[in-house]
Amino acid sequence: MIEEFGVLPSGERVLRHTLKNGKGLRARVLTYGCVVQTLEVPGRDGEPANIVLGCATLDGYRERSRFFGAVVGRYGNRIGGARFTLDGTVHELPANQGTVSLHGGLAGFDKKVWEVTAATSSSITLEYTSPDGEEGYPGTLQTRVTYTVTEDDALQVDYHATTDAPTVVNLTNHSYFNLAGEDAPDVYDHVLHLPAASYLPVDAALIPEGGPAPVEGTPFDFRTPRTLGSRIREPHPQILRCCGYDHCYVLDGAPIRVEHPASGRIMEVTTTEPGVQLYTANFLDGRIPGTSGRTYRQGAGLCLETQHFPDSPNRPDFPSTVLRPGAEHRSTTVYRFTTAAARTDA
Repeated sequence: MIEEFGVLPSGERVLRHTLKNGKGLRARVLTYGCVVQTLEVPGRDGEPANIVLGCATLDGYRERSRFFGAVVGRYGNRIGGARFTLDGTVHELPANQGTVSLHGGLAGFDKKVWEVTAATSSSITLEYTSPDGEEGYPGTLQTRVTYTVTEDDALQVDYHATTDAPTVVNLTNHSYFNLAGEDAPDVYDHVLHLPAASYLPVDAALIPEGGPAPVEGTPFDFRTPRTLGSRIREPHPQILRCCGYDHCYVLDGAPIRVEHPASGRIMEVTTTEPGVQLYTANFLDGRIPGTSGRTYRQGAGLCLETQHFPDSPNRPDFPSTVLRPGAEHRSTTVYRFTTAAARTDA
């Protein structure tokens, strides 16, 4: 199903496409920001709930959104000092979070109207051409994102990009998940299994300082499943710095698993990316109404932003995000949903 979602002041129309499979999984995707506005997933009782945070109107995304459900780029996450050097040339970027450039700058991919180039009842492909110099990035970047709702109850996201000049690319989806339902108060009762042995501590600007650090003995250790809220109030310096979790984990290829015990919903995340940013919506403050009409507060959702590491253009020791003419940027992330049986006491 295709419907008009709104019209920008420029006169550009924004469309909403509904994707679904035959088993109750349904996603609504906007051409504005390549946004996943809703994602309906059945629980163990068979009843679907929208499990992603979002806005009910186009003006909500334009004026109050915190990257809800959007594809962010050209560079997801932060670049320190709002600059990087590539092949001896310094590229200055807009500083939109203190001294850093966050999620592509002042008018990143989340604020663009994407073109639909292919669509079926279960899949949609959207494209955006970022001109040379946009937000300070070199090269004309051709970007393509495909969302597919699969018959095995997954939302698959495929990213592709090419360039006509050397540039840097780090694309991700910024959905906030709440497996209890978008209108539930918080995600602190969600059980997270994140089998990563190290993460990237950050400085005061939330830029990685030094290299990966072991999660052993810290509140960042989710190698054994535990609830998000179990240690989020501990006075660890990194927790205090970010008001919760807002850190990149170094992945080893194993899937990430999130479970909401009360509803039985389970989300398993697999990705070709080397890292994932765990963010617990630390800065939502109750001033943004969601699709249900309820406002979002701290901890209302969790993000698992699969990506390369923050500030990689300035860190030759990190996996490279450089894309050159003739090469292709390709990445895939899959969010697969299942349900757990109700627990019974012995």
